[in-house]
Amino acid sequence: MSTQREQRSDLVATRSRLPKRELTLFVALLVAVLGVYAAMGTAYSTRMLVEAACYAILALGLTIQWGYAGQFNAGVMGFVALGGFSAMFFSVPVNEAFWSSELPGELGLGLLYLALAILAVFATSRLDRLGVPRKLRTLITIALAVVLYLVVMSELRVVTEEIHSRVDFIGGLGLPAWTGWIVGGALAGGIGYFIGKVCLGLRSDYLAIATLGIAEIIKAFLKNSEWLTRGTATVSPLPWPTPGPAEVGFTLARALYLSLTAVLIAAIFFLLHRAYHAPWGRMIRAIRDNETSAAAMGKDINRRRLEIFVLGCILMGIGGGVLGSFNSLFDPQGYLPLNHTFLVLVMVILGGPGNNLGTIFGAVAVYIIWIMSEPLALFLMHSAVDIGQAMFGWDAPGNLDSRALQARVFVIGLLITLVLRFAPKGLLPEKVKHHD
Repeated sequence: MSTQREQRSDLVATRSRLPKRELTLFVALLVAVLGVYAAMGTAYSTRMLVEAACYAILALGLTIQWGYAGQFNAGVMGFVALGGFSAMFFSVPVNEAFWSSELPGELGLGLLYLALAILAVFATSRLDRLGVPRKLRTLITIALAVVLYLVVMSELRVVTEEIHSRVDFIGGLGLPAWTGWIVGGALAGGIGYFIGKVCLGLRSDYLAIATLGIAEIIKAFLKNSEWLTRGTATVSPLPWPTPGPAEVGFTLARALYLSLTAVLIAAIFFLLHRAYHAPWGRMIRAIRDNETSAAAMGKDINRRRLEIFVLGCILMGIGGGVLGSFNSLFDPQGYLPLNHTFLVLVMVILGGPGNNLGTIFGAVAVYIIWIMSEPLALFLMHSAVDIGQAMFGWDAPGNLDSRALQARVFVIGLLITLVLRFAPKGLLPEKVKHHD
């Protein structure tokens, strides 16, 4: 009798473990994707899915920072721009006019001066170890940094202006696009390490302000470095790591690119899933939930927080590189907080911070809503105008396209309001196991 009860309880437990919510949501998402394919065509819809997959990588980077460790990064845009720059720099063909001149030597000498200046400032900041008072050390370091900055930048400005006037920009390295993705992740991780060392001791709201400021600095640097990025003139086309539209057609080329991004997401998801359920992941969540208790147990709080922040930045850099290569264009002005920070934040909130599967769902769902809200709003506006003209003789406004474009912001704002009201932990909340 007891055996039968145990079997029944096991059966009930097995049924309760069926991911009903996950299955329902992903089936609904599949229906939405198929509807987009039926309404917009294969080529358009496949492009939308590739971009959604790129955003999924960005959202996974944010969810491990915010969901795993409670770090609010408001500077996603800057790390995406770094990934896009790396993809451009490593994949664009070599500029023979630049390398056949004396300009590379002059630029290398200027960069050497910059490296020596950084080393000098760093060494000066350690004068307190030689007995120099800290206040005097700080004053000397600041004064030396200002002087060396003015001297080195004046030398570099002469070289960079010469590069821009004679050869446009230095060009790329002509390497496969995936090398730029890897370096983009490493570059974003390096910048994230620097930010983390300085800012992770701040409260969450100050960390958000600091990361937002760093993102704007990165964008301004890329926009104004015409010798390096062509600035507002943009760089295109960027090569793909897969056969391009000119070789196999738009639909097949985008399908191949989608397959590559799907493999990349699967690999990232697998690694994050293993890390989340490993002791490392439990330690990160323990620090997030109760930092004081974790510190009392001997955990290195600052080191672990820095690890998770750098890891998230690496994924953002990789995602930015994948997205930049697919768009086949590098435009520093095209990186906007609305598109590359706020939209990623909405994806994580909708899917569920700390839930990797929920983050992927949120990325695809929100991007479909973001893209389809414009044509749907335009269709509704034209329908209203046609009815008004037929029944009431209304005059059609001439700016329906721009009004439909603004519907994106309204729909996303309404979506985030509803989610925060009715599902504050996301549609697929983080599953926390309680051990008795």
